[in-house]
Amino acid sequence: MKAVLDTNILVSALLSPSGNPAKVLDHVLNGNITICFDSRIIAENQDVLRRPKFGFEWKAARQVVDYIVRTGISIVPEPISDVFEDEDDKKFYEVAQSAGAYLVTGNIKHFPRGPVVISPQEFLSILESSR
Repeated sequence: MKAVLDTNILVSALLSPSGNPAKVLDHVLNGNITICFDSRIIAENQDVLRRPKFGFEWKAARQVVDYIVRTGISIVPEPISDVFEDEDDKKFYEVAQSAGAYLVTGNIKHFPRGPVVISPQEFLSILESSR
């Protein structure tokens, strides 16, 4: 199963190891999910995970990003013309659309609602039902 993870999922997973975002990340690290990304997403992941306000040890956070790059699928997405409240979110949607992947986010309201944009809880339900 393919997915694009919004950066907020990685942040939440690392901040709260027992929450649904952490369960999604566990599935990634166990090879149950293939992450799709582009260079803009990786750059944002690296930038956000290095921010002092989160207090992450960069070496550990970098291992997660490196794993995604090593095991995921790099996509060159088709640009879309939709206007986003936060244009920085558009890259996640473009990659998900181009890859035919789910976009897992904690900020569903920032994206056009559709079958591709889902919460961590919804994604975990889909994973469970596909087993």
